[in-house]
Amino acid sequence: MSLPVSIAEAITETASRLRDVSESARFDAEMLIARAIDMPRSYLFAHPEDILDAAAVARLEATVQRRLAGEPMAYIRGSKEFWSLDFMVSPATLVPRPETEILVDRALGAIPRKARWPVLDLGTGSGAIALSVAHERPLCEVVATDISADALAVARENARQLQLCNVEFLQGDWTQPVRDRTFRVILSNPPYVREGDPHLDLLQAEPSAALTAGPEGLEAIDVIARDCRAIIDDNGILFIEHGSEQREAVAETLLSYGWCSIQCYDDYAGLPRVTSAHPEASETT
Repeated sequence: MSLPVSIAEAITETASRLRDVSESARFDAEMLIARAIDMPRSYLFAHPEDILDAAAVARLEATVQRRLAGEPMAYIRGSKEFWSLDFMVSPATLVPRPETEILVDRALGAIPRKARWPVLDLGTGSGAIALSVAHERPLCEVVATDISADALAVARENARQLQLCNVEFLQGDWTQPVRDRTFRVILSNPPYVREGDPHLDLLQAEPSAALTAGPEGLEAIDVIARDCRAIIDDNGILFIEHGSEQREAVAETLLSYGWCSIQCYDDYAGLPRVTSAHPEASETT
């Protein structure tokens, strides 16, 4: 980027460079420039004629190179909005995605507002799911597990920043840290991308262990379906996020472990995304 350059010129040039790696190239450009000058995005629109100094251009170029290399904007910014809350993220965690909000939405629909239920989030990552539920249902005691100590450090910091005290974080593989407990609601967004899926090329910056789960993408879901039967209340409900093409396979897996009243819900794009199940036949929805 040649100097001198105005904010307006920097937006146009940066957006053009990012067009091949981003579906929101102009927005990304605006966010990176705002970050480079340490001002809110609104400042750019009010002062398009301002000239960027050499230090700001250097900061901008460093982040543009990261974006061109495929790094998600959330990692560059260090945060991502989810369920109208701001979550810190890092390369140790997945970036929370809009489609996962249907998992939170369905869980909250099953939990009365004044319930004091024990809730479990398996594979919590940044804590976005667990903390969103804890925020909306402050009387519930939410437990969140993850095998990654680095991910749990991010989740704990998010809980601190959101000032949520009704969440407990435990390190371990899926249900291993909570095998002596019982939960009324269990929810999970486990890895469900099959190994070798071409979409993984676009997700190289994110932790592969949180994305892939065997040749069919079902290994983690199988473990959850098997092991959660021992830790769920008789009147409890399980919610699992999965791939849009895995609806039937997930239902078959749950049935094979004795789950009943299986129901699938579409995400906001109309794709089958979350399946719920009960440990015994129930009319609860």
